[in-house]
This record gives sequence, structure tokens and C-alpha cells, in this order.
Amino acid sequence: MGTVHDLLVQKGRQQTLLFDFDRRVVDVAANFLADEEAGTAFLFSGWAQAALPHKRLPDDAPWQLRTERVTLLVEPGRRTMPSGPPVSVGVPYGSRARLIMLYLQSEALKTNSRSVELGKSLRDWLGKMGITPGGKSIQSIREQAERITRCRISFHLHSAGKEGLIQQHIVDTAMFGETSVYPGEDSAGNESEDSGGATRNTSGFLETVRLSETFFEQLKRHPVPVDDAAIRAINRHSMALDIYCWLAYRLHVLSTDREITWKALHAQFGGGVTRLDHFRTVFVENLNLALAVYPDAKVEVGGRGLTLQPSRPPISPKVKAAALSR
Repeated sequence: MGTVHDLLVQKGRQQTLLFDFDRRVVDVAANFLADEEAGTAFLFSGWAQAALPHKRLPDDAPWQLRTERVTLLVEPGRRTMPSGPPVSVGVPYGSRARLIMLYLQSEALKTNSRSVELGKSLRDWLGKMGITPGGKSIQSIREQAERITRCRISFHLHSAGKEGLIQQHIVDTAMFGETSVYPGEDSAGNESEDSGGATRNTSGFLETVRLSETFFEQLKRHPVPVDDAAIRAINRHSMALDIYCWLAYRLHVLSTDREITWKALHAQFGGGVTRLDHFRTVFVENLNLALAVYPDAKVEVGGRGLTLQPSRPPISPKVKAAALSR
């Protein structure tokens, strides 16, 4: 992907569009290069290995994802009702859920506190991420915030003959606010203005949350730094966000080239895409978007899968240390 970045620097956006590049890749790369607002966000390394679903599941359905190193299980939480049995609120999904999770983890690490303010603070941060905090956008954010707050997650780790299990709620306590109706996202993990099946949430937005102690401790031990400008540029593409975070986690620790098969990639990123040939097309499109915001990433696409090569991290250790010392 170095070529598109070089062309943008040398010739500008309009001239680069004359070459054989996907327009979306050119636009994303140009926006990323033009973004002068520096910033660093953080996520727990487990989320870089196994992520949330891209599209909405039935509200009572759990989400399970198996990869070579991690099995992720996300169980939907339930909300009590004024009358009748409690109802499932569904597992978090899509790009909005990922942005909220990034905010929670980043704020907790930067302040070294499990208590995180949402409300206006979250709206301000999402505005910085390029999400206009109004209308259907804020409605979707409210729904995902509640789903994140009520769900339970399990990371089953298996590597080098060793196994471990981390079971936790992301949040211990929360304060809820107003009511709303929410849209969804499409099957490719991109923002959708009309889900075709919105549901009403009687609990509404959250004002403050307190991360669970277990999740916070795991986050402090295993944080992955990512570039705010990169997140802004691909903020509506949940698969591209997952791929970018995965590359940010994997590439800089490699000492030699590493091949990843299409089968392994499909297991990690292909939730909702059944056929492998269809997945390859969708994955490469989103990979190109991720590489457009990670110019130093060295990745080759081949017939058997990807070849990852040792690369500089998107956030230098010095910048990471500065972000955590504020």
C-alpha cells in the first residue's frame, strides 16, 4: 500500500484517482494523511485476536468466535421490565460498538481509573472520531452502550499447549438515562442508516460506567495502541477496524515472515460470510482500507492467504508511553 500513499504525497488525490486504485482506498488514505489531529487509543489485546459480530444477531443469541489462539464467547445481558419476564438486549455489534469499546478502554488507561464518564464525554470523543453525535447516530450509540454494559464475555486462551480462561463483565456498574430507537449495520460491517428492524430500548443511554476489575487489569497488562486518525478514517467499516487492530497487534512483534491461511482468516474475520470465496473478496476490500491507514504495514496477499512481514507499529513506543503518562 506504500504506492497509494506515495502517489497522494507526490500528485494529490485527483491525480491518484487516475491510477488503478479503489476510490474508497484513495479517499481513506488521503483523509488519513491529511489528518493533523494526533491522538492514541487503546484496546485489550484479546479484542485484536477475536472481535464482536459485524451485524445484528437475534437478541437472545450468544456470539462465539474460534481462532487459533482464542475462543471468544459473548453472552447477551437482560433488562428487567415493569411487568413480565426480563428481556435479552442482544450482544454488541458493528462499528459503533467497537468505537465505544475503544473509548472506554482508552479513557480508563489514560486516567488509570475504572470509572469512565459517557454522556457528553462520549459524544465529544465520537465527534472527534468523525461520528456526528445526533439523530440516528446517537440512537445507535445508545443501543450499543447498553449492550456492552449488560453482556458477559469469556476469552478462552489456548497456545503452546497451555490454556486459560478469562470470564468477566466489561462493566460492573452503570447509570442509565433516556429512551430511544436504534438502527443497525449491514452484513459487511458497514454503517447502515436503516436496519429494517429497529427495536425500542426502555433503558436508554448511559451516563457513567465502572469497568470490571478483571477487565481493567487485563487491559492494563495487555494494551494495544492504535492511531486515532486511522480509526477516524475507517470508522464506519467494522471489518476494516478489526483488521487494522489485528495488524497493529501482530506486525511489530514478528521476527520473520508469517503466513496466515484463508481458512484461519475466515475463522477470525468471516462471521456472517459463509462461502470462502465470498469472504476472500470482502476481506481483501477491508484489508485494503486497513492498509490505507497503516502505511508502514507490510502485508502480501497470495493464493493461500496472507504473508505478514515485520513492520513498525502504528504508534511508536515513545508516543504510547506519553499517552499513558498524561
